[in-house]
Amino acid sequence: MKKTILMIGLGLIGGSLAKSLRKSEENYIIGYDINQTTLTFALINDIIDEPCTNLEETASKADIIILGTPITETIQFLQQLEHISFEHDVIVSDVSSVKKPISDAASSLENNRIQFIGGHPMAGSHKKGITAAKEHLFENAIYVLSPSANCPDEAVNTLENLLEVTNSHIIKLKANDHDEMTGVISHFPHLIASALVQQAKKWEETHAFIPQLAAGGFRDVTRIASANPELWQDIFYHNKQKMVKMIDDWTDEMNALKQMLQQNHKSELTTYLKQAKDYRDGLGTKEKGAIPGFYDLYVDIRDQTGAIATVANLLAEKKISITNIRILEIREGITGVLRLSVSTKDEQLQSYQILKHRGYDLMLEE
Repeated sequence: MKKTILMIGLGLIGGSLAKSLRKSEENYIIGYDINQTTLTFALINDIIDEPCTNLEETASKADIIILGTPITETIQFLQQLEHISFEHDVIVSDVSSVKKPISDAASSLENNRIQFIGGHPMAGSHKKGITAAKEHLFENAIYVLSPSANCPDEAVNTLENLLEVTNSHIIKLKANDHDEMTGVISHFPHLIASALVQQAKKWEETHAFIPQLAAGGFRDVTRIASANPELWQDIFYHNKQKMVKMIDDWTDEMNALKQMLQQNHKSELTTYLKQAKDYRDGLGTKEKGAIPGFYDLYVDIRDQTGAIATVANLLAEKKISITNIRILEIREGITGVLRLSVSTKDEQLQSYQILKHRGYDLMLEE
């Protein structure tokens, strides 16, 4: 029997999730969005089976409701669902990158038909909106679930089974633990990236040539500062207590570095930098529980038409799947660096041999 899934919010994440879930013939996807153009696009491009014209009526018939909206709107929709008279139990989930405020809002609901399971698919794109939706967006990505305290195991199992079609790696975390960890590795780095850009902007008043020099490492480190300001303001607001704590920690960290420099503690600074390098180099290189590992190699390529495609095709011919690809330090007319990630050590070594045989200059990340 088909499951009726109501997807509220059809942006990049909601649209991609709807598109992925629709691959299964067991799912019937109804989409809701305040933007009529988005709904029309989703219907024409087979992202949804039908548009929602009456939210309350459609929600009352749904088996699963997924809120693909920003955090503040997600909380508002939860409050709206509270007043719907469901004739059966309904699983409600979300896709927000902050879980505690939403979990608290869900816990305050008195509608005992709602079985809430917080969700966060940790994937994204530099593009936004329904036109950027991809059914494979969550493939090999971490998908966090944070079930509410009173949510039955059967409901969690149902949602896990539903999400199998996304080919993501599901892990379960408590809402507060999730917010602390994503704060460290996602939210706070965004604040730092924005601060670095602001600092460079101020220094431009003294050194007008800074924009021309701000490439390579600076662009790589600050890339995330180009993300949607309104979306990230909402994230920071709802995770503000942890952000303030991390700013305090960061201030202590910077003061410690400042002292090393002022007091010329060369060996201490070298140790500090080495510890950071070792920890950074080890991130993701080993499988830890449900989190998949990855193996990198760096390929020097010329900045010319087809250079990246040639490398990818050479590996594709040998059935090697590239899980991630990134261009580092590329310059017009000279050698750039292509970072390729594969899933296994064997694929890393095989890729190295294939490209080495074809004359590429490359390096393995051990």
